[in-house]
Amino acid sequence: MFGWRDDDAGLVRAFTDRRDGVSAAPFAGLNLGAHVGDDPTAVARNRAALEAALGLPTLWADQVHGSEVIHVTSDVLTAPRTETGAVGTGDAMVTAEPGIALGVLVADCTPVLVHDTGSCLVGVAHAGRPGMVAGVALRLVEAMRDLGAVDLRATVGPSVCGRCYEVPDEMRSAAAAVAPVSAAVTWSGTPAIDVASGVVDQLAGAGVPVEWIAGCAREEADLYSYRRDGRTGRFAGVIGRAA
Repeated sequence: MFGWRDDDAGLVRAFTDRRDGVSAAPFAGLNLGAHVGDDPTAVARNRAALEAALGLPTLWADQVHGSEVIHVTSDVLTAPRTETGAVGTGDAMVTAEPGIALGVLVADCTPVLVHDTGSCLVGVAHAGRPGMVAGVALRLVEAMRDLGAVDLRATVGPSVCGRCYEVPDEMRSAAAAVAPVSAAVTWSGTPAIDVASGVVDQLAGAGVPVEWIAGCAREEADLYSYRRDGRTGRFAGVIGRAA
């Protein structure tokens, strides 16, 4: 279930993999995405298993490859959910509410977890190529600082690596104009983008220390990868604080 997990003084951070779930092929395993065409009952069982393992109810957003940040307040917690069980539409969430976890869904994109060591604030971001270019991780940092965060730390999870993310040269140039370190080449020497490197560099430039849990979704069979498989499930990055 967890490719990586850390529990420290009530703060839980984790990145899931596809092990231990009940979804059938092509989503086989712990698919947590309710928008990919999987059996809704299987997704619900997988999400319930994750929540039981975390000891926290987990909130999701309808992700659209943008940079909108959802502020999850007590009002949001009691509001109706979307058809996919999401609290709203956006690619980042932040909350100061204890007793819940925030989740971000990926299958090649970069999951970002952020917490403030001096408060209950935690946040997540879904950073694909468009999100990196739009600065979604930076928008999350800005939102958390606006809410009073003073000592932010980020954890960046597995995603498709630069060697496996082939793109047209003009697309690489556009990404490199925003994050120069994201310019990469594939195994065969063609243009590529290393989104995670770009996101890590953006966070570091904003003064946020980063712990990078590296890994390539396309190369590792225990992770879902749209680039590798096409129709497939989603793994997650999750963060929350115990009540």
